[in-house]
Amino acid sequence: MEIHVHTIFPELFSEFVKTSIVGIAIERGLVNVYVHDFRDYSDDKHRKVDDTPFGGGPGMILRCQPVVDSVREVEKKFGSSRKILLTPSGKPLSQTMLAELSREKSISLICGRYEGFDARIRTILGAEEVSAGDYILSGGEVPAMLIAEGVTRLIEGALGSEESKEKESFEDNLLESPGYTKPREYEGHRIPGILCSGDHGKIEGWRKEQSKLKTREIRPDLYEKHKRQHCD
Repeated sequence: MEIHVHTIFPELFSEFVKTSIVGIAIERGLVNVYVHDFRDYSDDKHRKVDDTPFGGGPGMILRCQPVVDSVREVEKKFGSSRKILLTPSGKPLSQTMLAELSREKSISLICGRYEGFDARIRTILGAEEVSAGDYILSGGEVPAMLIAEGVTRLIEGALGSEESKEKESFEDNLLESPGYTKPREYEGHRIPGILCSGDHGKIEGWRKEQSKLKTREIRPDLYEKHKRQHCD
């Protein structure tokens, strides 16, 4: 799989692509991450990529030319990709979306900055808008990292244990059950005794029940979805 990141801050990704799951997946040849600088494609002698908004208003807006040319030139070299504009007004990122993206051959993550993109960019590139959540960041670079890691870990062979991937939070609209490790007691808090029982059937049943209780307490919206699906 190929992941292309288009940004004005390529240096933010230099360590990211070497680290943890993404770095391991790259070493194993499961994914390639390429980072492209909008400024390299600017037709301005000062490599300018933004300008003031028509109609007035605060801030600057990313211009069509460097963004469109960056994506087009990269696609000429690498082939077409699914194009995503990272903006706060986009469709909320979800685990379902990450799973869908992980099945793509190539995705382009186009990072917004300043007051966002010239609105024509989406139409010209045929891109979709995606948001990391209902909050405002200075740019799309952190969401791009979220997507790159979230997608990579779903690629077969990227994780050491495929079982752990199957039992993570948000599968079946439930949060993952609480986890514990040594020591058995810490500052007067003991782990649930059933986890030391050796009865794997009972442990699995306990984990399922704890997953439901945790979801109902922390994410009642997800719990309602789960109930509708399973008539709990």
